[in-house]
Amino acid sequence: MIRWLAALGVAALADPVQAEQCRLALLLALDISVSVDATEDTLQRQGLAAALVAPEVERAFFSSPMPVALAAYEWSGRNTQNVILPWQMIETRADLVDVARRIGQSTRSDAGSATAMGHALGYGATLMRQAPPCLFQTIDLSGDGSNNDGYGPQIAYRHFPFENITVNGLVINAADFEGELFLIPFFENNVLHGPGAFLEIAQGFEDFERAMRRKLERELTSLQIGGLERVGR
Repeated sequence: MIRWLAALGVAALADPVQAEQCRLALLLALDISVSVDATEDTLQRQGLAAALVAPEVERAFFSSPMPVALAAYEWSGRNTQNVILPWQMIETRADLVDVARRIGQSTRSDAGSATAMGHALGYGATLMRQAPPCLFQTIDLSGDGSNNDGYGPQIAYRHFPFENITVNGLVINAADFEGELFLIPFFENNVLHGPGAFLEIAQGFEDFERAMRRKLERELTSLQIGGLERVGR
């Protein structure tokens, strides 16, 4: 009887880890607000597609025996969020090439409205609940402006299930028309969330691919699976 209870206890401890299907659920959020014109939107989508199959990012995807689950959505106003890539387990290079192609060929669902960042994050948290069971969960939010519609990020963090989600940021066009770097502190103080959260900066949409490559590589390699913890900044 004692031996059976001991075995049951070991199984109970092991089950949460054994149940996980992947090491990371990574959700990519692209800004399609009114400040993003058609050319910039194309640079963003094609930049993300190119970044996903960049050599260093591909190596990072397959740096562990455990795969990565990937999904993507676009966001702008409080009622404008749209999935452009449903959850996909990335187990082979063919999977990665396929999702890059689908993102690169996607078209925006809306001509652009306001920047409802809190609503975008709330939508992301809801999508994350549909992800396969993974050891870690990360939302990767890109944007070229601060919140100007609906509730802000901090309200979203209080009212949606973000307890186990890290939110990283990618700032595009960090300076306003007067050259003030206002978006960096806004993202640092309002968007970044969770242990190890970090910010990447793209100096314009032409620089989006480079910044996304750096960001994806860091997100995919900054996990210590054995210790079940994130590496700090």
